[in-house]
Amino acid sequence: MRLVLVGAPGSGKGTQADVLEARLKTPKVSTGDMLRAALKAGTKLGLEAKSYMDAGKLVPDSVVIGLVEERLGEPDAKNGFILDGFPRTTAQADALGALLDRLGKPLDRVVELAVPSELIVERIIHRRTDKRTGQIYHLKYSPPPPNAELEHRADDREETVNKRLADYEAMTTALLPYYQKLGLLVRVDGVGKPAEVTARVLGALGLSA
Repeated sequence: MRLVLVGAPGSGKGTQADVLEARLKTPKVSTGDMLRAALKAGTKLGLEAKSYMDAGKLVPDSVVIGLVEERLGEPDAKNGFILDGFPRTTAQADALGALLDRLGKPLDRVVELAVPSELIVERIIHRRTDKRTGQIYHLKYSPPPPNAELEHRADDREETVNKRLADYEAMTTALLPYYQKLGLLVRVDGVGKPAEVTARVLGALGLSA
């Protein structure tokens, strides 16, 4: 199965991507992972991406699409993949569609995890990280032990969260209708326990929980 997983920061997208990866036996592919792997391997595209990053510039879509093509050509992606966080724009979606058509691997579904913004803010701003272990806790839903050395990361502060949500909304304003028009988009209620959301995602994909 070939999927794109879309969701705002704090929607639980990473958790569901991990579950789908294990269930479908297909790799989860994120642009961050691809960039890190390409940089580590010292590939031509990796070095090209590094030159933009070192200059403080965005990596061009053409380079990102090249990295996607390289990654999807690896043996573990032969029978499918889960794209996490890409595409982000309709231009990237066009380029991805052209690439997948050329490879004969069109998308099966684009899954959006829908969670109200106010709940996302609550989920994120109450997160705390134990500086010693890296374990993430939630002050309301998963309280830390008394001896934890807690850190409130900058990414988890309310003003940063609101900015990230605004960026996400701006990004998906055109992207989601784009995939809806193609008949690929399925919206899944992302509110609830992770297992409940997983059951909905699997149901939307026509799979048993």
